[in-house]
Amino acid sequence: MVHHSGSIQSFKQQKGMNISKSEIAKETSLKPSRRSLPCLAQSYAYSKSLSQSTSLFQSTESESQAPTSVTSISADKAEQVNTEEERKDSVLKCSFADLSDFCLALGKDKDYTDESEHANYDRSRLIKDFVPKSNSEHKTRLPKNDMNYIASSGLLFKDGKKRIDYILVYRKSNIQYDKRNTFEKNLRAEGLMLEKEPAVANPDIMFIKIHIPWDTLCKYAERLNIRMPFRKKCYYTDRRNKSMGRVQKYFRRIKKWMSQNPMVLDKSAFPDLEESDCYTGPFSRARIHHFIINNKDTFFSNATRSRIVYHMLQHTKYENGISKVGICKLINNGSYIAAFPPHEGAYKSSQPIKTHGPQNNRHLLYERWARWGMWYKHQPLDLIRLYFGEKIGLYFAWLGWYTGMLIPAAFVGLCVFFYGILTMNASQVSQEICKATEVFMCPLCDKNCSLQRLNESCIYAKVTYLFDNGGTVFFAIFMAIWATVFLEFWKRRRSTLTYTWDLIEWEEEEETLRPQFEAKYYKMERVNPISGKPEPHQPSSDKVTRLLVSISGIFFMISLVITAVFAVVVYRLVVMEQFASFKWNFIKQHWQFATSAAAVCINFVIIMALNLAYEKIAYLLTNLEYPRTESEWENSFALKMFLFQFVNLNSSIFYIAFFLGRFVGHPGKYNKLFNRWRLEECHPSGCLIDLCLQMGVIMFLKQIWNNFMELGYPLIQNWWSRHKIKRGVQDASIPQWENDWNLQPMNIHGLMDEYLEMVLQFGFTTIFVAAFPLAPLLALLNNIIEIRLDAYKFVTQWRRPLPARATDIGIWYGILEGIGILAVITNAFVIAITSDYIPRFVYEYKYGPCANHFEYGESCLTGYVNNSLSFFDLSELGMGKSGYCRYRDYRGPPWSSKPYEFTLQYWHILAARLAFIIVFEHLVFGIKSFIAYLIPDVPKNLYDRIRREKYLVQEMIK
Repeated sequence: MVHHSGSIQSFKQQKGMNISKSEIAKETSLKPSRRSLPCLAQSYAYSKSLSQSTSLFQSTESESQAPTSVTSISADKAEQVNTEEERKDSVLKCSFADLSDFCLALGKDKDYTDESEHANYDRSRLIKDFVPKSNSEHKTRLPKNDMNYIASSGLLFKDGKKRIDYILVYRKSNIQYDKRNTFEKNLRAEGLMLEKEPAVANPDIMFIKIHIPWDTLCKYAERLNIRMPFRKKCYYTDRRNKSMGRVQKYFRRIKKWMSQNPMVLDKSAFPDLEESDCYTGPFSRARIHHFIINNKDTFFSNATRSRIVYHMLQHTKYENGISKVGICKLINNGSYIAAFPPHEGAYKSSQPIKTHGPQNNRHLLYERWARWGMWYKHQPLDLIRLYFGEKIGLYFAWLGWYTGMLIPAAFVGLCVFFYGILTMNASQVSQEICKATEVFMCPLCDKNCSLQRLNESCIYAKVTYLFDNGGTVFFAIFMAIWATVFLEFWKRRRSTLTYTWDLIEWEEEEETLRPQFEAKYYKMERVNPISGKPEPHQPSSDKVTRLLVSISGIFFMISLVITAVFAVVVYRLVVMEQFASFKWNFIKQHWQFATSAAAVCINFVIIMALNLAYEKIAYLLTNLEYPRTESEWENSFALKMFLFQFVNLNSSIFYIAFFLGRFVGHPGKYNKLFNRWRLEECHPSGCLIDLCLQMGVIMFLKQIWNNFMELGYPLIQNWWSRHKIKRGVQDASIPQWENDWNLQPMNIHGLMDEYLEMVLQFGFTTIFVAAFPLAPLLALLNNIIEIRLDAYKFVTQWRRPLPARATDIGIWYGILEGIGILAVITNAFVIAITSDYIPRFVYEYKYGPCANHFEYGESCLTGYVNNSLSFFDLSELGMGKSGYCRYRDYRGPPWSSKPYEFTLQYWHILAARLAFIIVFEHLVFGIKSFIAYLIPDVPKNLYDRIRREKYLVQEMIK
């Protein structure tokens, strides 16, 4: 009865009946969250360890010599506490069984069940997703309860007992030893244990291994309100599920088939992540008996231990002064050169994983996630989150979701493309162009160009039809809706992950100020409304001034991009005359294609060169603003980098889509740049082929370049580091932390580069998709590679990043929504202006053979090509030729009363284009808004589960 009374006493203490400070260390109430379902009556399995909890908490690790802030409880006072508890329990007249019955009685139909081993419930009522695993003994479990694998990986101190939680690195030749000594002394005073060891390969490098003892872990876990598992989950099922209809049975069959899907991961190959099956609450040392502590060495995960150590490193002083705090400042001033958590050993093993199991989580991630052979498998998101933290886990969850959503988009785009292939020969426009042997087009340049037969554009006309056919409008509308569905369902996916990963009640702690901000504004202070402490403050006038300077810098860089595009345009105007008179017959015949291809390649080189300059300028502009915290700095820098690279990548595409061939004039009166170079015209088959070429080449080359820089460059650097070590050290065993030191650090900007690459790709996939329906397919193929490439990079080529927490993808979601809106507008303009969809539509219903009557079997586009070409008198060109040539425009013929003036058909087409843009935008925006309204951000079953748990919390508090 002692154990049960202790549980009841703990429950009563949540209502305010706390033990006095003289009896026990001051405790904080275990505030239950939405997930912390407060059936706080512990089952026999948990109450069994109650008598051991106080001794477990009080006992200091045998190897620990660090001071601790835990207050010991003497035997007399402990006996006094027990007597007090027995007295109060006798008054309460409530047994553990009664309290358990009360938990189950909160729902009259026993909707919530207990998974403890002595609970009495009907297991058939449980949701199938949460059925306890009866054959869990067959699961492959990591030897995480065995310290042997840690020792074999070189993750222990020299005594072979204390595990390494963090690594600091400095050079012996660095003269700032006073700051390091003070910093390390204060770390020991805070409860950390340090051990120094020189590097094997470089005697100037010194490693400091950090271990955080159990008592210090408990103290800071309580101080940081870290949520830890304290009770097995209780699940809710509705009685209506017993009478399943045909639809439910059908979905159950699909779900059963999905379990046999080769893309699904074999769950038996992964460790049983017990914390995902438990409710959690803020850790409390006084209530330590409530928490499920099977092994104190593994109770706090490696990620949690690293986060706690990093928090201590960030809040420890190294000199006297308010701002002389934190490892980041010591790294900035050169006292240390690196600080990182160690990997959990090698990622490869000489023994097969199928027979001997994984050596550690890193090995398991490599074998089941990062290997290229796993490209078709789902990602082990729970294990990624356990090893790298929630922030990186959310990135890979978003990347996987985006890749999966690209499958239907790529399929529909491929169908539109194949529709064009199948109907290409039957296209009336292509047939008329290919048969126009007696139609001569006017020269496209002044000096070296001659008359060209229209049928010479037959191939270009057919290729253009592949991207500009009847399915183009449908696909543009589909992709606009797809972008909305993708973002809305991602919000649902994110809410599920935040619930599963216990992030619903998590709030990001108050960030520390950036050292640069403190150094700049240390003389101007005001009280922080959250912490109540004085801190440096940036005056509003100074902030606005710096923001205006930064915005001016952004516009200057955008103008520089426009200048670069203008330079490429001038290049096209200059070289097209040269290619038209080239010696090689192939280039001479296809000089327009050669001009476009060369311009695209030059433009790509300029884009990549300017990207390097943009990153440095964005860095300078962001530092000029003096952001207050690191998150503000990251958001500002990310927004600048996106604006720069988005304009840089898409400016040339915008020029080709909306300006190429629009202002050239007409034969005999061409518009010229600087009165010297004649403006470039579109190909006789249209400008869409140039747009497709520009998008395809840039998208393909940029993906290859990004993949090389992400993986190839770190591989070369790491190979060179290993080569130098092998050359300088003979037969030396390199410890794990030194191997990690020789890896490349994670990008200084964190996940910004990863998100930026994917967001820019999302822009390519949606903004001009009407002109290039194969863009989703290229993006899908790239992302399949990108997931494994990033996984391989994180697991094998980079040092282990700090496992940070996050609840969403940050500023990138807003950018994605902005791209989705821009995509609707640009696709409307591409269809209306760039493609020939509207001119064909107007001709079909106003000027064609079907305008007045329709006869079955007659093509409504008969005569469209001849109608879309205007006449020009060759005698006016001074070429010594007579007759007429044709050019793309709607102007009056030479024999009309108003020669070379726009015809009425031109104004009809212009009105139809403007009307289409307005109707298309309103229709698609209406559909997008309606879909966004229909799809809730949180799935209903999850919403009901959270509300049910919150209701039970309130009932238990009553």
